[in-house]
Amino acid sequence: MKYKQVVITRHGSSEVLQVTEDEIPEPKSNEVRVKVLATSAAFTDVLVREGIYPGTPKVPFSPGYDIVGIVDKLGAEVSNLELGKIVVAMTIFGGYTEFICLPETELIPVPSEVNPVEAVCLPLSYLTAYQMLHRIAKVQSGERILVHGAGGAVGMALSQLGKLAELQIYGTASQGKHEFVSSLGAIPIDYKNEDFVSKIRELTSDGVDVVFDGVGGNYIPRSYKILRPKGRLVNYGFSGVLKSKNARLIKLVFGLGLLSILNLIPDEKEAIFYSVADAKKKHPDWFREDLTQLLQLLKNQQIQPKIAAIMPLLEASRAHELVENSAVSGKIILACNT
Repeated sequence: MKYKQVVITRHGSSEVLQVTEDEIPEPKSNEVRVKVLATSAAFTDVLVREGIYPGTPKVPFSPGYDIVGIVDKLGAEVSNLELGKIVVAMTIFGGYTEFICLPETELIPVPSEVNPVEAVCLPLSYLTAYQMLHRIAKVQSGERILVHGAGGAVGMALSQLGKLAELQIYGTASQGKHEFVSSLGAIPIDYKNEDFVSKIRELTSDGVDVVFDGVGGNYIPRSYKILRPKGRLVNYGFSGVLKSKNARLIKLVFGLGLLSILNLIPDEKEAIFYSVADAKKKHPDWFREDLTQLLQLLKNQQIQPKIAAIMPLLEASRAHELVENSAVSGKIILACNT
């Protein structure tokens, strides 16, 4: 039996994403074969496609950071899952596929009350937001936070989870996304027509306790400037850098170096780089605990992912173009086996 997957044949623009067919994989003894229902397209996948995301495999390979699907076949040693169960996983690579085999330990059961399409929003966007808030910044009720890119998938998650944590939230976004940002409980700032440093000073007088920055570049020193005493700058990406691969790579290296330099300043502030993939590797217990908690929040309708678009898996190239151009608010879902 054949199945389809989207693979990167060479690093480059969205046109390098190609559809291939292969024989359906068989699970190893400790693995589960999952019939994938949905994956997603994120800026992280763009960096993977360009070959500058840490740990990117050699081509050809399939990208795809997360999947939700149905347990389709069990390996001989699998004991905690059953056929037909809906599961979610953070694959990092390999999710753009109709079938995938993963170790049983990588799969988290999805409650029956949860929409699988909403569940696939959790492993990258919401897990990143949850861990940055509670594991890294260790936010406290009443603190002020600034979320850059508040109209994006991670920004949306930060705002929803920040509201649950009783935080005061400010968010940078283009004017067209302000209504959406406001609906999340954040005060929007038009980063194109307003200087967010001046605006935060105007709104708060003395700054914010935490800045969550997925933009990078010159946002790093400007964000650091508006931190209150004992403030934390958490950088988790470089989406605002220039369009070419080489420019992105240079800005990424520069940004990481700048974070290190800021930590040399004896001012009680902290600059931190966060990677959800690194956190998963170092703290697998966090991964299972936090994703399980997020599934419960979703089940209880305490968080509500916004699905910007649902597209067929085979249109992954077009999805990447939308992500690169910041053309949507929320998460882009790639549907499989429908």
